Amino acid sequence: MRELIKTLNCVDGNNANNSDDVTLPPALEQRVKDFKFAQHKRREKHGDETPWGIYGLYAHLSDIRADLEWAEDAAWRRQRQKPYLSWRDFDKSRCEGGSGGGGGSFGFLSVTNRPLFTYGVMILCTIMMFVTFGVNGWKFEPLTINPLIGPSSETLIQCGARDTALIVNEGQWFRLFTPMILHAGLIHYFVNMLALFFIGGAVEKAHGIASTAVLFIIPAVGGNILSAICLPGFISVGASGGIFGLIGGCMADICLNWNLLFLKTTMTDDNTRSRALCVLLWLAMDIMINTILGFTPFVDNFTHLGGFIYGFCIGFASIERLASGFFGIRSSGDSKCSRFGSMVLRYFGLILSIIAIMVTTVILVQSDGVTTPCPGCRYISCVPFPPNADEKWWYCDDCDIVTANLFQTDSGLYEQVDINCPNGDVEEIAVIEEGMYDLDILRRKLPSYCRSNCDEVFASN
Repeated sequence: MRELIKTLNCVDGNNANNSDDVTLPPALEQRVKDFKFAQHKRREKHGDETPWGIYGLYAHLSDIRADLEWAEDAAWRRQRQKPYLSWRDFDKSRCEGGSGGGGGSFGFLSVTNRPLFTYGVMILCTIMMFVTFGVNGWKFEPLTINPLIGPSSETLIQCGARDTALIVNEGQWFRLFTPMILHAGLIHYFVNMLALFFIGGAVEKAHGIASTAVLFIIPAVGGNILSAICLPGFISVGASGGIFGLIGGCMADICLNWNLLFLKTTMTDDNTRSRALCVLLWLAMDIMINTILGFTPFVDNFTHLGGFIYGFCIGFASIERLASGFFGIRSSGDSKCSRFGSMVLRYFGLILSIIAIMVTTVILVQSDGVTTPCPGCRYISCVPFPPNADEKWWYCDDCDIVTANLFQTDSGLYEQVDINCPNGDVEEIAVIEEGMYDLDILRRKLPSYCRSNCDEVFASN
């Protein structure tokens, strides 16, 4: 394989002066010619223009896949002395919906390969965004409660947010699934929908609806399980776990097909090569933006981290290797032992993902829904902001989930609040001097009472 890739680079137009020094076996030389002929015919018909960004990356991968398939088909027919299938007929069959990625650059964007799963998830997320605002009384919460311009935590919980106590103690296991179509606010929603449109759409057009659904749903659920274990005191929502699963799948695709993706002879020009490199920067930027959002309330980086790892492992096992069986040529180490080892390595990621989900699910079931095995891990997903201000927009303590016993006078005035502090202590607080009649206002004051009167603002372990 290495020698073949080296040879293809040498016979590229940019290195034409060195091509005379390359000697190929006749059969391999013919396969190289078939591959370059397919490239020439595709560019002749579709031109060199490809979509930008992640769409361009997968359009490029799809083009390579199409060229390889025609070359392999030609080699198979030549070996059996059968008539060639013309490149025009081959391209037409792909554009009409034959293979997952479509034919050339235009076939990649053909109507028959619309990303229906991606559009479906976006529609569900949009519907639920309106639902959450409706439940919240069609109003935005103050930035001190929700800095992402969205509803309250009570509304998010009512609509299905991930809440570890409700999952473990109340048996509401659906909360491992529903967060993937909920969002903390408009900022969270628009960032995720933009990423889902480009990344999800590109992956689905290249690999189909089934692979995309698996790369989205399993990482999203796996990420929510990890988050429920590590951050039981916080609620979270968002499609980010699934999106990070798709990003992980993208990275697996790039790693698996790196040699061919950046092979000089498969690039139409230096500009196309630079575009492919820009895709990596685009993915890195999306990871960075979502990680920053993960430090805000109702969004968490454990879901992001878990989603990415699961997505990469599943993608490594399920995504087609373009370099595998390149032109029908077996690698030098293609013995039964090496093939078995390659197969084990290929499916190791999928097996590891299944085992990890099973193990983390058992850990979650056996937890009390309140205690975290890693108290300091909260700072991986939360940073108090503003960091040096006395009054912050949000905190990283457990005061937002404290409960209290209320005492009223005959006139309905709340005169005393007994707060159950995060460490288990109970603090009696007199509030009669504030003239408190509104239960909703009192509920919103509980976190500040907790921070002012509780000795410990973190749950004891």
